[in-house]
Amino acid sequence: MVMIDQYILGGFVASLFGFVLLYNLRRKIKQNKGSKIVRNDQCIKTSNEGIRRSAVDGGSTDVIIVGAGVAGAALAITLGNEGRRVHAIERDLTEPDRIVGELLQPGGYLKLIELGLADCLQDIDAQQIFGYALYMDGKNTKLSYPLEKFNSDVSGRSFHNGRFIQRMREKAATLPNVRLEQGTVTSLLEEEGTIKGVQYKTKNGEEMTASAPLTIVCDGCFSNLRRSLCTPKVDVPSCFVGLILENCDLPFANHGHVVLADPSPILFYPISSTEVRCLVDVPGQKVPSIANGEMGTYLKTVVAPQIPSQLYDAFIAAIDKGKIKTMPNRSMPANPLPTPGALLMGDAFNMRHPLTGGGMTVALSDIVVIRDLLRPIHDLNDATTLSKYLESFYTLRKPVASTINTLAGALYKVFCASSDQARKEMREACFDYLSLGGIFSNGPVSLLSGLNPRPLSLVLHFFAVAVYGVGRLFLPFPTPKRIWLGARLLSGASRIIFPIMNAEGFRQMFFPASVPAYYRSPPVN
Repeated sequence: MVMIDQYILGGFVASLFGFVLLYNLRRKIKQNKGSKIVRNDQCIKTSNEGIRRSAVDGGSTDVIIVGAGVAGAALAITLGNEGRRVHAIERDLTEPDRIVGELLQPGGYLKLIELGLADCLQDIDAQQIFGYALYMDGKNTKLSYPLEKFNSDVSGRSFHNGRFIQRMREKAATLPNVRLEQGTVTSLLEEEGTIKGVQYKTKNGEEMTASAPLTIVCDGCFSNLRRSLCTPKVDVPSCFVGLILENCDLPFANHGHVVLADPSPILFYPISSTEVRCLVDVPGQKVPSIANGEMGTYLKTVVAPQIPSQLYDAFIAAIDKGKIKTMPNRSMPANPLPTPGALLMGDAFNMRHPLTGGGMTVALSDIVVIRDLLRPIHDLNDATTLSKYLESFYTLRKPVASTINTLAGALYKVFCASSDQARKEMREACFDYLSLGGIFSNGPVSLLSGLNPRPLSLVLHFFAVAVYGVGRLFLPFPTPKRIWLGARLLSGASRIIFPIMNAEGFRQMFFPASVPAYYRSPPVN
């Protein structure tokens, strides 16, 4: 009871409330002393025999970017436009075929405009998204993005992830100071605690090294380099099963559709003028087998009866077509290990459940922060001083990143079905609260869309939903059973959101100006 009272009290309170570098490295090679290579979380000595230097490194490269997905390609273009000499190394430059990273929220689209990358959405049949439709127990409600203050072009965008990435890679390749190369980075080069560059294999299998004053790792959710630069705590709460529905119309045009199904949500959104992406969330780390037909049976018997009737035939046809893909949904709070000469970004650094489609918005927002931090610095060679200055990145990114991360994790837990009566009440309260319209829907949707990434607003709306749920329980009059259920509802809400905020960091999330790194000044060249 004491623990529950603490959670209830907490819930109510929260509701209110260069050349030198090249010379030195080459000298070490000649002396055959070997250089340290960081492989995951270890530093090991390796021989330099047989490893060639890259033609573009040292004094001729300012920044090495590992990975050219959404984050890496956008960062390469951004730094290239700032006049930096960039060497981006991507494992596979062919068009990716993924089932996530297909919906860009309006807040992310505004960042894309700010970075001068909006043209990368042209000629890929991208679709405008103006909000969401929410379905539960035969009811539905439409939630529109609050876009009244923006011009008509501002909205969400949905598209084939691979087409978007290829457009950015093509744009990066047109910049004279950006070199985009296919290769697999196997390790980071380290000397005396400072990252000096990378070792990688070209697509022909040739071992190469490249060096630069700053290496930014953006090699995605399967990163093999992140252990050197952060303390990863990866959680896999569920998996997505992806299908493409062809030649069907969504009940609400140009809207994402979220079905609060049992056991967990189902998503629909257009990715072209003729295709609709369906993502079925399956809790846990194991999914039914596709090969032996278990997946098809599961989708037809468990999932199909719960989707909007207008989509049923197209859904069954997509299952019969057999092009079913799966992907684990990862969540990982940012827990950096500041390292001179290196920085971690994108899904390699920070992940959240993809239910809310916030990943690209966070990545693009991070790129804006990095661009602005690096803009006054002309010489990147003082790695120790630069690293201390760039520690401010981890604090400056928090308001946007932590709001989107926390909302994604909290909404996923609220939207999942549960046998617990208090969790059921919270789920129904959330649906009915959003259905009220006005500030009750605009507030949460502005958080979801990245248009109002304010942590305090998130907490207030989250507990407003909980209090709304408690208020409904007390009508027409409170009984001991209803009071106890209300207490459990508040306690459950606290148990959902407080651990997520704790992982994000309360101080950086709510009081970033109290963190010393917030005030770091750029080093004097």
